[in-house]
Amino acid sequence: MKSVSLISLISLVSIAAAQLQPPRPQDNLYLHVNSAWLDATAMPADRVSHSAFSEITDRTETDLRAIIEQLAATSPAPGTPARQIVDLYTSVADPKYVEALGATPLRAELDRIEAMRTMRDVAAEAGRLSQFAVGGPFEGSVGVDPRNPSRLVVRLSQGGNLLPDREYYLSDTAAFVELRRKYEHYLVTIFTLAGRPDPAAGAKAALAVETALARGEWAPTAAAPEPPARALTLTRMAVEFPGFDWQGWARPQGVDRVEDILVLHPSYFATLSKLTQSVPIDSWKAWLAARHITALAPYLSAPFVDARFEFFGRELTGQAAPREHWKRGVGLVNTYLGDAIGRLYAQQRFPAGAERRVEALGATIVAAFKDAIRASDWMSVAAKNEAVAKLSALSIKIGAPSRWRDYGALVVKADDLLGNIQRAKMFDTAYRMQRVSAPLDRREWNTTPQTANAFYNPSQNEIVLPAAILQAPLYDAAADDAANYGGIGAIIGHELAHAFDSRGRYVDSRGLSRDWWKPEDVAGFSARASGLVAQFNAYQPIDGIRVDGVRTFQENLGDLIGLSIAHRAYRLSLKGRPAPVVGGVTGDQRLLLRWAGIWRTKTRDDYQRHQLYSSTYAPAEYRANGPASNVEAFYEAFGVREGDQMFRPPNMRIKIW
Repeated sequence: MKSVSLISLISLVSIAAAQLQPPRPQDNLYLHVNSAWLDATAMPADRVSHSAFSEITDRTETDLRAIIEQLAATSPAPGTPARQIVDLYTSVADPKYVEALGATPLRAELDRIEAMRTMRDVAAEAGRLSQFAVGGPFEGSVGVDPRNPSRLVVRLSQGGNLLPDREYYLSDTAAFVELRRKYEHYLVTIFTLAGRPDPAAGAKAALAVETALARGEWAPTAAAPEPPARALTLTRMAVEFPGFDWQGWARPQGVDRVEDILVLHPSYFATLSKLTQSVPIDSWKAWLAARHITALAPYLSAPFVDARFEFFGRELTGQAAPREHWKRGVGLVNTYLGDAIGRLYAQQRFPAGAERRVEALGATIVAAFKDAIRASDWMSVAAKNEAVAKLSALSIKIGAPSRWRDYGALVVKADDLLGNIQRAKMFDTAYRMQRVSAPLDRREWNTTPQTANAFYNPSQNEIVLPAAILQAPLYDAAADDAANYGGIGAIIGHELAHAFDSRGRYVDSRGLSRDWWKPEDVAGFSARASGLVAQFNAYQPIDGIRVDGVRTFQENLGDLIGLSIAHRAYRLSLKGRPAPVVGGVTGDQRLLLRWAGIWRTKTRDDYQRHQLYSSTYAPAEYRANGPASNVEAFYEAFGVREGDQMFRPPNMRIKIW
């Protein structure tokens, strides 16, 4: 046996200790902050990604479950919101009766699909199923009319496919070819379970229709901005996109009563028009049956639930286990009785004083943004004035709405899961169409208090910060301002950035749709933005797969501006006073450390791959490090120098505002 010298042992121990140490912030800010969490945190079996945001969601779901169980213990009276909540939750969390039904709940609709003989029948059936959020072959929604921000309008956009992105249908790489084979196997499985004749032929036909639709989808490129939407009447749509019975599709939902429809991605609808005249009716039957069965599968017996999970969960994203029944129950209550449970959540869980503190922080973010715009060296005077006017008109909604939705007309039964889902979806469809015919109520929120996210609504020029997002590490009542500016402050800055990016420029301070940038503004912005695209294009989280800097551009830009403005706002909040040093850590350091901490994320490899091909968000490490490497405060706070891994030469650091 060879002897080992004491010096050698010490060297080995030193090397091992160094390997356990997180990298310096100068080399990798994200891993410097998050290495310990990444090492200690296990990926939940029912998640494909686990992050600070999902930790907040988990805590919120636990809080909601407690509220529901408290309601159940009181045996609430029939017809009350409390009884609706308890009954909907019970129908999901304890669905024993569903197993005995098998494929029976599908039978009536599948018979209707099989009876279709013409494209007129297909359009009518797709329209009827759209009441249950099943239809297609496009996506429908209701939103503010960009031509008149005081009213809502029906919007149609490309869609109609079950796989996440057009590349899943069109790419000839081995991974996608294999995924399509597994998808076809999934379709065979559900057609067999449903008792549909010739499942293999039906699966091939459905996949062929989806592939043809995918070829017609608009795909973002650096050179081709998203095509403008067109406002068309149903009569005009029949002329421009013949072959699809637009009146027949619209009638079941009440869309035939609207003045006009906003059509996004018009070229997609031109492709659809051609397909209606060339694809056999039996193929459309298989396509619609696949959508219908897939939509209802989570609420059917175990074989359907398992088949859906095995492909869309395990194969597509790497998810190891389905969500527990209680979590699915909370999710359904959130989806269909969101305001009813959200009102109770806000009353019980929204921390006292949070609204005032976040309101003050938000006001400082807005003031800092105004200063940054006025100091811009690339914007024209006219664009600066409009941007400042837009900031002055901004509203920030915090916590919970002042007006709550009434669910009194919705019938909920504890022993009718599928019926509850269908009635709830029809109730939502009717509600949306009622809103189209009524004046816009700006007190309404487009989300619920228990949503762990933040939003910028361009048509109403507002930021929404639900109660659930105001939790650590994003907002911490016990933390100092530096940490909260690096957390929720940067999130507010990110959302606000969307008001002034290459899309926000098309909505002015009154919410009207118009381009308020001059050619020189476009040129100045593009010169800076191109560097951000190139920076993110260079990141390669998986061998052979890079981040798409074009697809992720808007969100990368939001992150960069959000961090920059948050730091500027923090300095503004000090009012000339020196930032306090806490435990040897400066204010700027605390802000940047919290910024990196909010992005802590573990992701399954399959889901990471899926996200790289389809998501508008870059992987978390690059969301933390990419913006920081462009912000001068990062270099000053940590003494970053040439040779450090996060160093970028001054002439390559991207600054918008």
